[in-house]
This record gives sequence, C-alpha cells and structure tokens, in this order.
Amino acid sequence: MMLDVKVDYQQAFELAPIGLVLSRNRSIVDCNQHLCEMFDAPREQLVGQSFLVLYPSLDEYERIGARMLPILNTKGLYSDDRIMKRVGGRLQGEPFWCHVTGRALNRQVPHESGIWTFEDLSSRRPVTAELTAREREVAAHLMGGMTSKEIGRALGISHRTVEIYRARLMRKYKASTTADLVHKLMAA
Repeated sequence: MMLDVKVDYQQAFELAPIGLVLSRNRSIVDCNQHLCEMFDAPREQLVGQSFLVLYPSLDEYERIGARMLPILNTKGLYSDDRIMKRVGGRLQGEPFWCHVTGRALNRQVPHESGIWTFEDLSSRRPVTAELTAREREVAAHLMGGMTSKEIGRALGISHRTVEIYRARLMRKYKASTTADLVHKLMAA
C-alpha cells in the first residue's frame, strides 16, 4: 500500500541530519542548518563563499581540488576524510576531522556544480597532533587502508616520500608500527 505523502524537498534539505551543500565552481550556493552548526557560522557567512573558507590552508584547498577532479570526471563521485576548520564563533579556526562526499552534476566539468555532504568526525577522531597539510593527507589515506604505493599514486608523489611522512606521523603519535599509528589516528 502506497502512502500519499507530499515531500517537501526544501524542508528535507534543511533538516537533514548531515551537513549539505549545493556548490557552483567550488563556492557555496546554499547549505543547510546542520552545516552551519558544524562550521559554527550563520548561513549568511557561508553562502556565496568559496569552499576555501572551510579549509585550514590555501594549499590544502588547491591540492584536494586538483586531486578530486580526475575522480569526479571518471566516477562522478568523490569521498575522503580530511581536516577542515571551524569558520566562526568561539571555535573559529579550530581544526576538525570531517568526512566529505560529493557528486558532480556535470562529469565533464566537475567543479561546475555539485552536491556535497559533510560529516563531523571530531567526536570519534579529534585532532591531537600538529600536522602539516601533507601529513594530514597521508594520515587520511592510511586510515583508509591504503599502502604507501597507493597513497603515492593518489597524491602524485613517490612511495618513498609517503614513507617519510608516515615515519614523521609515527614519531608524532609515538607509534611503533603502521597498524599502531592507524589505531592511534582513529582513536585520537
């Protein structure tokens, strides 16, 4: 038996239990209340802004944008865990782990328009050590179960360079093995 329920898509967007963004050319066209709460900023402070305001640095914004392009072209979807930053309020500038998933509406020009979800992972994975942008990228891929060679291919660097960053992470987190490092990153 079918229920005759009229769906209010605007209300569904606004009340979704995850941060939602509609984008155009890597700028925020609209976002829901959950995203505003996550980044500690009113909608007026986010709408019309470049996604850059959500990143810890220009370098990370540019690098992730370049990394996702071929994936969005091929699959139309992109997903990763990354460190983002709070935009306003008392937490302004605070870094936090975030799971980001997006869909390009036009695979030939992926950044032209898209739909993105943001999930705050800070309750499960707080940022504990001061990490460089590249260390954060390597850490995110390690937590995804990738090998040094796979991470190197994904980041466009050699697997030996990945191993150097992994060694730095192991020192910072006082980990004795890669498995111990991943455990500490996940629990941190």
